[in-house]
Amino acid sequence: MKLKSREKILFTLACIAAAILLFDWLYYSPQSRKMIWLKGEIKAADTKLKEFTLLSQGVEATEAEINRLEKELKGLNERILKGEEFRTFLRHLARESDPLQMKIISLTPQEEKISPPEEKKGSSPLQYKKVNVQMVFHSTYSKLGAYLKGIEEIPFLIHIDSLQVERNEEIQPFLKVIMGLSMFVTSL
Repeated sequence: MKLKSREKILFTLACIAAAILLFDWLYYSPQSRKMIWLKGEIKAADTKLKEFTLLSQGVEATEAEINRLEKELKGLNERILKGEEFRTFLRHLARESDPLQMKIISLTPQEEKISPPEEKKGSSPLQYKKVNVQMVFHSTYSKLGAYLKGIEEIPFLIHIDSLQVERNEEIQPFLKVIMGLSMFVTSL
């Protein structure tokens, strides 16, 4: 049986269409699905990479903060006088309390024991005591500023817990100052 030219063309077109469908079914569709799957994997990897980048930045920031705190601690350790803190504070107070500009009314120290955490090997042999001092004094404004600046320069840690400044007509050139401060005193 002989095929006409129209049938030959139709048969050729059918073979070409079958080849295209076979190519699509065997190669192109699986590759498209694989590309979609790989794009999802790339997005997941990008998300993880961003998370790791954020974590590494957080770690770097934490390391920088630790280094800053270690330097601050080293500087604070250099400022601490072992066993001489309260005497130094009183010497500073005596030196700064000029009777014409600053009159001490009352000075009340109160020792507060700090309970040591669990005893550990290699723990520091120094014992710290917290001393709270409540002071009432009359002072001029400029002398109060100089006194507070001087407290900052004392070679150990003093924390001003409260500061109350009142103007009183009875002691006119002076201000009434009530100050609560705390300091850590080492005992050897």
